Amino acid sequence: MTSLIIITLTSMSLLLAAGETIPTTLDGPFKPLTRRFDPSLRRGSDDLPMDHPRLRKRNVSSNFPEQIALALSTPTSMWVSWVTGDAIVGKDVKPLDPSSIASEVWYGKEKGNYLLKKKGNATVYSQLYPFNGLLNYTSGIIHHVLIDGLEPETKYYYRCGDSSVSAMSEEISFETLPLPSKDGYPHRIAFVGDMGLTSNTTTTIDHLMENDPSLVIIVGDLSYANQYRTIGGKGASCFSCSFPDAPIRETYQPRWDAWGRFMEPLTSKVPTMVIEGNHEIEPQASGITFKSYSERFSVPASESGSNSNFYYSFDAGGVHFVMLGAYVNYNHTGLQYAWLKEDLSKVDRAVTPWLVATMHPPWYNSYSSHYQEFECMRQEMEELLYQHRVDIVFAGHVHAYERMNRIYNYTLDPCGPVYITIGDGGNIEKVDVDFADDPGKCPSPGDNIPEIGGSCPLNFTSGPAKGKFCWDRQPDWSAFRESSFGHGILEVMNLTHALWTWHRNQDVYKNYSYGDQIYIVRQPNVCTPPAISREVGEGREKSSGDKSRFSSPTLPMFICIFFMFGTCRFIVFCHDI
Repeated sequence: MTSLIIITLTSMSLLLAAGETIPTTLDGPFKPLTRRFDPSLRRGSDDLPMDHPRLRKRNVSSNFPEQIALALSTPTSMWVSWVTGDAIVGKDVKPLDPSSIASEVWYGKEKGNYLLKKKGNATVYSQLYPFNGLLNYTSGIIHHVLIDGLEPETKYYYRCGDSSVSAMSEEISFETLPLPSKDGYPHRIAFVGDMGLTSNTTTTIDHLMENDPSLVIIVGDLSYANQYRTIGGKGASCFSCSFPDAPIRETYQPRWDAWGRFMEPLTSKVPTMVIEGNHEIEPQASGITFKSYSERFSVPASESGSNSNFYYSFDAGGVHFVMLGAYVNYNHTGLQYAWLKEDLSKVDRAVTPWLVATMHPPWYNSYSSHYQEFECMRQEMEELLYQHRVDIVFAGHVHAYERMNRIYNYTLDPCGPVYITIGDGGNIEKVDVDFADDPGKCPSPGDNIPEIGGSCPLNFTSGPAKGKFCWDRQPDWSAFRESSFGHGILEVMNLTHALWTWHRNQDVYKNYSYGDQIYIVRQPNVCTPPAISREVGEGREKSSGDKSRFSSPTLPMFICIFFMFGTCRFIVFCHDI
């Protein structure tokens, strides 16, 4: 029997099922909780071999599109990218001619009826290591086509390739997102990071696809191509031992092609946005860096006023995303900071109430791995995010999960962002299990130095850890942490409430099971930006508010609708009234 229940809530926790609640951030700050690594699980798994069915090239013409991927450009346009031709690996490699094949996309709102056609550009790149025993690489032809005129919340069918040589892909479909509005949000937004190509990665992506996202955000460290010849596959376990005459570590670029094939069932149907991580640096002998990341992925850099693919922004319905680059200049005197300041100043919270930042390394992290590694970046940029009342900050880099209490400058603050580390996508380097507050696990200030940028380790000046580099217990700002692989799903309900769920890989076969779940609640009446701002529904301008503490917030009232199927859990939708 199916029953429908409509109730009004003003409580600080939302009903999940009889006798159960989903906590909200208004219940915080939470007492720190740690769930230790489950010893019945493996900390890691092997890299998938290059001849794995999901990695190897299909037995088709070299002109046939593969590694097809979508990325958002504007609310009414989309990038379509793919690769044709065969990459070449060897001592002497000659790049393919990108003008030898066209870049076309046919698309329309009916199956097999493509009323719209667009052409784009193609490129190739090379990764060169002129040292004994190392392999040079030149890519297949990488195509990027911008399709526009897209209607919101509409299903489109498309094919890509070159029609002149009968090399068009099979028909694929995607659905566009809502236009920027306080009343329209993506169905589900998936977050994942530090992926690689292991058996754990397979579980992560299969689980993520089962959750049916309408947008995917990858927080850096994608293919781990730079690890494959070091610890992955049948590569050398000691690179410098096997290649003593090579002053630079080779990155095995065919792993990028394998990663593109592996991800295509997802990326060809769901727009996927990426930001660079340290494993994308991939230095060449000539000093060139980030070549594969820069050439393979289309991002809305110019569309968002950025001069760099390493940082950009975009809208997804009523959510404005800022994607920040940790491996380029982030100082307050640099171009990225100036761009971020300008971008945030243009955000209209009446149109995009939610403001979400994403970067690869976390600013707040209680694991030993990468502890305080990007403290310099935090000191340069955190105040700007806080001033503009960023709601959530997602990061990776640490191969585990952690959710913070709302925080600003290492102080619990109800108007600070919720920081979430989601770098547990399944990579070859295994899950992180050591905490900086464990006995003997506190790193020294010189242990975690970023590949690019400075180091700014600090000792705490107040609180239980005053005068120390590490806490001797889980920090108060760390609400929950667990060493497991997985991914996260953000479901924005309305302009004040979003449901965040962390799905562990080990829960893939368990119905309604997850590792962490919480409603993230915005308080625009309490946490007003320093400048005058307006939000639809309040009917008045607001001046700057103070840093209210967690006590006595003004609670919104909602209508919540629950559908109960027999004795199964409720499915809930809530909306402001």
